[in-house]
Amino acid sequence: MEIIDDIDAFPRSLRGCVLTLGKYDGVHLGHQETLRRARDAAQRREASLVVFTFTPSPAQILSPEKASPPLVDEPTKRALLAAAGVDALVNFPTTREFLNLSAEAFFDEIVSARLGAVQMVEGADFSLGRGREVAGPTLDALAKRFGVLIERVAPTTLDGTIVSSSAIRMALRRGDVRFASRLLGRPYRAAGRVAHGDGKARALGFPTANIVPPAIFLPAPGEYAVYATTEDGKKYKAAAHYGGSPSLGIETSKLEAHLLDFEGDLYGTRLELEFWSRLRETRSFASLSELRAQLAQDAARVAAELD
Repeated sequence: MEIIDDIDAFPRSLRGCVLTLGKYDGVHLGHQETLRRARDAAQRREASLVVFTFTPSPAQILSPEKASPPLVDEPTKRALLAAAGVDALVNFPTTREFLNLSAEAFFDEIVSARLGAVQMVEGADFSLGRGREVAGPTLDALAKRFGVLIERVAPTTLDGTIVSSSAIRMALRRGDVRFASRLLGRPYRAAGRVAHGDGKARALGFPTANIVPPAIFLPAPGEYAVYATTEDGKKYKAAAHYGGSPSLGIETSKLEAHLLDFEGDLYGTRLELEFWSRLRETRSFASLSELRAQLAQDAARVAAELD
C-alpha cells in the first residue's frame, strides 16, 4: 500500500480512483464492509482504491479536550487497510482552514483536481463541508457535477448495535472486551515496550511485564484474561492488569501482564496483549496475603478460560 503524505504529489497512475473518506479508526466491521464494497467497485472499474484520512483527526483540532485516543495505533491501522486491499492511503494534514472548506470546494480542489476520483464509497450518513453542511441527495447532485458517483453503504449491525468506533469505546469503558472484539471483527489488542517496574508484583510471587501504555483507547481498569505474544512470536496465557493498584499504594494507571509458564527477561522488547475477557474490577485488599490469594485465583481462571 502506498502512503501519500503530500497530496500535491498524488501519482497520476492513481487518478480515476475509487475513493473512500474517513478516519477509519479501528477498521472495525462497519469499515470492513465499506472497504469491501469500495474494493469491488475499484475492481469493476479496473481502478485503484484510495483511502483519504485525516491527521490529526478533526476532533483533535476542534475540541482537543474531548477527543478520544484512537482504537489502534497508526502502524496497525495501515496494516489493516493494506490487508483490506487498499492501494493507497492519503494522510491529509488537518487544519482549521481545511475544515472550513465548503463541500463544493472540497470536490473542486481535492476530489477532482488532485485525486481525479470517479466514485466514492461511504457510510449512509456521509456528509461534507463546514459543520457537515451538505448530505443526501444534495451531496449526490454536487458530486455528479464533478463526475463523481457516490455509493452509500448501510450501517453494519451486531446484536442490535450499530457497529461504530463509539460503540467499541462504550464496550471498552465497561470492560466488555469480548463485545468490543466482536465489533472490531478481531481481538482487541494493546501492545508496547516492556519497562522496569517497582518489583512489588514479583515480591508477591507473580512477576509482571510492565508495558509502557500505548497511545490508544484502553479498557476499563481491572484484571483481564489475555494472550501475550512476545517479540519472537511466542504466545502465552496471561493475567493482565490495567489501572492503579490501591493495595500496593499505586494510584497511577499502568498496564502489566503476568505470563503463565514463562521464564526469561522481556525488558525492552515489544509485548502484545490480546484481550479475551474481564476477570474482575480493581479493588483494595485487606492484606498482602489476601491480594496474593486473589492473584493466584486470577491465574487459575486464566489457565481455565484460555485452555
